[in-house]
Amino acid sequence: MKISYNWLKQFLQIDWDSQKTGELLTDLGLEVEGISSFESAKGGLKGVVVGHVLTCVQHPNADRLKLTTVDVGQETPLQIVCGAPNVAAGQKVPVATIGTTLYTKEGEAWQIKKGKIRGEESQGMICAEDELGLGESHDGIMILNSALEPGTPCSKVFDIENDEVFEIGLTPNRADAMSHFGVARDLKAGLEQKEIQKELVTPSTSNFSIDNRSLKIDVEVKDSMLAPRYCGVTISNLIVQDSPDWLKNRLKAIGLSPINNVVDVTNYVLHELGQPLHAFDASKIKGNKIEVKTLPAGTKFKTLDEVERELHEDDLMICDTEKPMCIAGVFGGIHSGVTEHTSAIFLESAYFDPVSIRKTAKRHGLNTDASFRFERGIDINMTEYALKRAALLIREIAGGYITSEVIDLYPKKPQERQVFLTFDKINSLIGQEIPRDTIKSILSSLEIRINNVTESGLGLTIPTYRVDVTREVDVIEEILRVYGYNNIDYKEKLNASIARTSRFENHRIQDVVGNTLAAQGFYEIMTNSLVAADSEKVAGDGAVKMLNPLSSDLSVLRTSMLLSGLQTVSFNHNRQKTNLKLFEFGKTYHKVGAENQEKRHLSLFISGDRSEDSWASESKKTDFFFLKGIVESLFDRLGLKGIDTKPHADAVFAEGLSCSINGKPLAEYGLVSKAMLKKFDIKQDVLFADFHWDSILSSVNTQNVIFQEIPKFPEVTRDFALLLDENASFQKVYDIAWSTEKNLLKKVNLFDVYTGKNLPKGKKSYAVSFTLMDDKKTLTDKQIDKIMGKLLTQYQKELGAELR
Repeated sequence: MKISYNWLKQFLQIDWDSQKTGELLTDLGLEVEGISSFESAKGGLKGVVVGHVLTCVQHPNADRLKLTTVDVGQETPLQIVCGAPNVAAGQKVPVATIGTTLYTKEGEAWQIKKGKIRGEESQGMICAEDELGLGESHDGIMILNSALEPGTPCSKVFDIENDEVFEIGLTPNRADAMSHFGVARDLKAGLEQKEIQKELVTPSTSNFSIDNRSLKIDVEVKDSMLAPRYCGVTISNLIVQDSPDWLKNRLKAIGLSPINNVVDVTNYVLHELGQPLHAFDASKIKGNKIEVKTLPAGTKFKTLDEVERELHEDDLMICDTEKPMCIAGVFGGIHSGVTEHTSAIFLESAYFDPVSIRKTAKRHGLNTDASFRFERGIDINMTEYALKRAALLIREIAGGYITSEVIDLYPKKPQERQVFLTFDKINSLIGQEIPRDTIKSILSSLEIRINNVTESGLGLTIPTYRVDVTREVDVIEEILRVYGYNNIDYKEKLNASIARTSRFENHRIQDVVGNTLAAQGFYEIMTNSLVAADSEKVAGDGAVKMLNPLSSDLSVLRTSMLLSGLQTVSFNHNRQKTNLKLFEFGKTYHKVGAENQEKRHLSLFISGDRSEDSWASESKKTDFFFLKGIVESLFDRLGLKGIDTKPHADAVFAEGLSCSINGKPLAEYGLVSKAMLKKFDIKQDVLFADFHWDSILSSVNTQNVIFQEIPKFPEVTRDFALLLDENASFQKVYDIAWSTEKNLLKKVNLFDVYTGKNLPKGKKSYAVSFTLMDDKKTLTDKQIDKIMGKLLTQYQKELGAELR
């Protein structure tokens, strides 16, 4: 939200510099994210002066150019070549001198330089109004008042506005501060705590009067729950034209483009007081009647952006007796707005139900200044005041007469919210005792009325514009932000309760796994659970779809962690980050029958090299077995034993494995298929592991850790070079070894695989090492040979193995 400092000073006469004011606003909870400068004419006309054209003759080498001498208040007149058809001797004109920077309509800067035009020297430029940013005309140069002195800076001739604009990061709950008046109100409260008393000046509507009653527009509200208050008035015989400069500058400073004097006033009052307004061309209101109602679903309506929209049965509409004219509180219609031909208007100021407006705006994908305020909640008691303020401004700058009574349909006034605030609660929440007089002073500065005072607390009435203050804690938050968070002391001693929790709780297991992965070079990511509807595995049945998606790319909840993870991989690859090790704890979402289900997951993504290039070692590419090692190390770290592993094939993996324990799936991992990578424009291999986190948590080994001393006796290693069928797996070799020798066998390792020449067809060679050790004595050759013989016999029996 942008707030003009000059505009703010109309409410509060403050002479602080913008930086100091911004710091106070931030302390008050209105965080100033930046302060920018605004000039009504870009560059502030620096270097542009009044010139007196002394002579003007035809350029000797060009039919359409004139050669002039111009007095700009210097000792010697300047010779300037000018192509404007209206330049003549004796005129007072604006002259951009050498070195002056001017700006194009697009904001591009260009500098006036000394040069030659068709052989004649030119020492400046006589300007048109569009070249100075003072208008749109380029028909000729500007002719200034003949009484002006040559050399007078044009910044003094034209009323150039210089302003500073605060960019405030407004939190959604602070609907009361969505205007210059609201910010000024907060600023006044902050100043009072610094013992600086300033009067809050509000625009007067005391001279509002009805000129005649020649144009009456009836209003009927069909549903007062959706429109609790509706005000309106007619203004006739006005002239729609450009707004005066002061109004244009106010709107331009906060980033709005002026349209015409009537529409500009409605925008001005919206940003001044926070009350949205809408002006209808009175001649287009059929039957001279406004009906506020909903319409049947499917009704077509074309909005100001020339888009035909299909209405929902819950959309509140402003209609005449024949047709809809406006989506209430959101967007106007194309056929009822104010144009240059409008001579009479119906001016609307209303309060609409915030929930209804929010749903309508989301339903149609519209986000306007009006809907932004309505859906957060405006002050229902501001409605009539803002209407009169706008009507007076329109009558002032567009002429015309107020030609009807003010219509104010307000059937049920809301009850004032009452809150009892206890002093003990203030002290316990803030952690510091604030003087009671200070508390009362802060509440008064925030216009929170103190009804009664007791020894234990205060009885309060909350103003209607503070729609977010409903509870005792909300009032305490208000006291604290005005008192100042920086004024709260921190004690050196902190007391905290220690909760006893199991080391197998979800967050603790996540910490263990996260730390293990981080130690192996992984980075944690957090991705959006929303994905595009056409993403792989989402477009079909089983996906949970959003009713009101923010965009088509965020319309469905993911059914696989792979989708959002590959988006992250693609994003990094496109920015030359090709060596990736990523992990994420997240959820997937599934529609099973009539129920929606959430499932927790841990996902790993690996791509590129295992490590960065180094002088000491050559980098190696990551591969399936690298991922397999990571997965198995996690299982070991979690104490998971007896895991069953088998090949896994689906559309996701080109090659993969699945792991389960006691029939429960634990994980699937492998190399992502090329077809899947192509959908995300990824040209590099990606390894993916998907852990079923709920199964992991229920399977974590809860046995106590057993500690044992380091063995005193040596290990012995023996090798076999086994000739096996090519479909034999190392897993089988591994399992046979452990089932054959359970006591002395300590480790089985595959250290070489060979296929190719000198081997029979359909065969491969595994080089396997076996580590043996007795905890109580040194093994003899006889014992070792016996064990190795048993192992060979079992391999020959179960796998048909031969020794090479």
